[in-house]
Amino acid sequence: MTVAELESSPEDQPSDGFIGYLPSILWQRRWLLLIPGLLGLVAGVAAAYTVPSTFRSSALLLVESPELASDITGGRATNSIEQRIAKIRQQVLSRPDLIQLIETNGLYAELREAQPLSELIEEMRSATTIAPVNADVAANQGPSTIAFSLTFDYPDPIKAQVVAQGFVERLMKLDATQTAREAAGTVQFLQDQTDDLAEQVSTLEGQINQIKAANGTALASAGMMMMSGSGGSAPSQIAALQRENAQLSAQLTTLASASDRDPAVVAAEAQLAGARAVYSDNHPDVRLAQQRLVEAKQFATRNIAMQNTAMATIRQQIAANNETIRALSSAESTEQAREIAMRSAQARAPAITEQIAQLQARLDSLRKNYDLSATKLIAAQGAAKLAEQQKNERLSVIEPPVVADSPHWPNRPLLIAGGPVAGLGLGLVLVLLLELLARPIRGVGALQRITGEIPLVVIPTVREPRRRPRLFQPKRRKARRVALTD
Repeated sequence: MTVAELESSPEDQPSDGFIGYLPSILWQRRWLLLIPGLLGLVAGVAAAYTVPSTFRSSALLLVESPELASDITGGRATNSIEQRIAKIRQQVLSRPDLIQLIETNGLYAELREAQPLSELIEEMRSATTIAPVNADVAANQGPSTIAFSLTFDYPDPIKAQVVAQGFVERLMKLDATQTAREAAGTVQFLQDQTDDLAEQVSTLEGQINQIKAANGTALASAGMMMMSGSGGSAPSQIAALQRENAQLSAQLTTLASASDRDPAVVAAEAQLAGARAVYSDNHPDVRLAQQRLVEAKQFATRNIAMQNTAMATIRQQIAANNETIRALSSAESTEQAREIAMRSAQARAPAITEQIAQLQARLDSLRKNYDLSATKLIAAQGAAKLAEQQKNERLSVIEPPVVADSPHWPNRPLLIAGGPVAGLGLGLVLVLLLELLARPIRGVGALQRITGEIPLVVIPTVREPRRRPRLFQPKRRKARRVALTD
C-alpha cells in the first residue's frame, strides 16, 4: 500500500478513537467480564437465600376535611396537618414509648444482649416510617397532603403488625389530644390578649374624658373667636346712676333743710309776738295772730309729712341706684374674670387638643387591635368547638395494619438479577481501567499520534476461519496415507 493510498484510507486515519475498538477490546478481555458476572450471579443467589427476611406492616391514615366550611368556622386556628404530624411523630417515636413497645412485645430479643438499648431504639426508629401521601392538586386549592402512611419493618410479621397497630392507636390519640389542647391554648391566649386590650381601651377612654371634663372651657374656646365684652355699657350705666344719686342727694339736702323751720310758722310767730307787745291777750289782733299761728303750724305739719314722704322716696331711689351700681360692678368684674379665664383657656387649648389627639390615636389603634383580636378569638373558639366535637380536620384509619403474607425484604428476583448485572458492571470498569492503564496501540491512528509520522506499509492480520470437523474426514485421511504407503 503506497503512502497516497494510506493517506486516503478513511478507516486508518488518526480520527479513529477508543469507541471504534470497543467491541474488539471487550472480546479480547472477555474473561474480565464473564468472571465478575458469574461471581455476581453466585453472590446474588447466595444473598437472596441467606439474608434474613423482613416483613412490613403498613397502615394508611386519611386526612379528613372539616365538616363545616371555612367561611363558617372563620378559618383554621390550628397548625397545618403536616406540622401536626411532624410533632406527633416526635412524640410517637420518643424514647419512653419505644422502650415500652420493645418490652411489651419482646422485640429484638436476640440483640438485647449484644447491643445497648440506645442502639435498639435507633434501629426501631429507622424501621418506622411516617410519610405523607401527596396528591396532584392546584396550589390555590389548599394543602396537597391528603393521607399519611405508617410502616414498621420487623422479622416477625405478627409482631410487626402488633407494633404498627400500637403506633396507629398512639398516633390517633395524640392527634386528637394535641388538636384540642392547641385549640384551647389558642383560645386562652387570645382571650387574655382581648381582655388586656379592652382594659387598655377603657383606661384611655377614662383619661380622655377626664381631660375633657377638666378643660371644658379651653376645649370650648378652641377654634372659637374671642367674643367682645359689653362695649363699655356697664361703666356708662354706673356713671349715670352715680350722677342721678348726686342729684337726689342734693334734693334730699334741700328738703331736709326746709323741714327744719317752716317760714310761714316763723312769720306767724313774729306777728303774734308783735301783737302781744302792743295789745293784751284778749285783744282781737292778738287772737287773730294766734289763729294764724295755729293755721301756719297745721300747714307746716302737712308740708313736713309731704317732705318726709318725698325724702323717703328719694332715699329708696338712691338705695336702688346703689344696688344697681353694685350689681353692674359685680357683673363687670365677673365679665373681666371670664375674659381672663377665656384668654388663658385659649392659650392652653392647643396643648390640650394635641394631648387629646395623641391619646385618641392610641385609642383608635388599640380599638383596631381589639377588633382584630376579638375576631381571632371568635374563630379560635369555633375551632376549639370543632375540635371538641371532632368536626375539624382530623385523621382516620382507612387501611389498618395487617399481618404481611410475604417478606418485604429481601427481593429475591431483584438480588438474583442484580448480582450478574453488578458483576458485569464491575468487569466493564476493570476492562476500561486496564485499557487506560496499559494504553495499547490499536490501529494506524494511534501509531500516528505517537510517532507523528504516517506508516509506510500496513500489513493486515488475516485469520483463517475455523472449520468444523467432519464426521468421516479422519477415515479418508487415513485411507490416503495408506495409499501413499503402498
